[in-house]
Amino acid sequence: MKPLPISAWNPSLQHVIDDMHGRPLNIHAMMANHPRLLSAWWSLRMYLVNGGDLTQRHCELVILRISVRMKSWYEWASHVVRGIDSGLTVDEIQRIHSGVGEWDDADAALLRAVDDVTANNCICEATRTRLQKHFTNQQMLDIVLLHGMYQTLGCLINTWGLELDEHVQERLPEAFTETAFRV
Repeated sequence: MKPLPISAWNPSLQHVIDDMHGRPLNIHAMMANHPRLLSAWWSLRMYLVNGGDLTQRHCELVILRISVRMKSWYEWASHVVRGIDSGLTVDEIQRIHSGVGEWDDADAALLRAVDDVTANNCICEATRTRLQKHFTNQQMLDIVLLHGMYQTLGCLINTWGLELDEHVQERLPEAFTETAFRV
């Protein structure tokens, strides 16, 4: 399956084009092959990608870790710049990829939650206890839903070998390459 050019999109998806300022990503263009699905998914996407009840920084921390666990270069690269824009440093982003480094307790709990859900299909009790020191129940629901949404996107991307959007590639700092990601 290939991304559809905007000219081939169902008119019912104009809100997606508008929300993306006329430049939907390749993942959206691929999902445009199923207009009802893309339209139904869009509200959840807009809520979660903008952080939900999490800060944007915490949202990007979660998404970047999921991208590593899903081995999704597309999602990783798409969120590196968003991560920097949200306040993550280049060093922090590189540590998310390597899985090592010093984190404050809240960040460490978020990363552990992603790893728990990836490995166990749930946030383990010890991690939930750590999360509850820093996050509300609503925020913990957002963490699980973020995981589910980005795991789904990673599966779509990996299944159809989706290419990274050129405008995303152009904004990536030089330190972030697909070769480095795949190591």
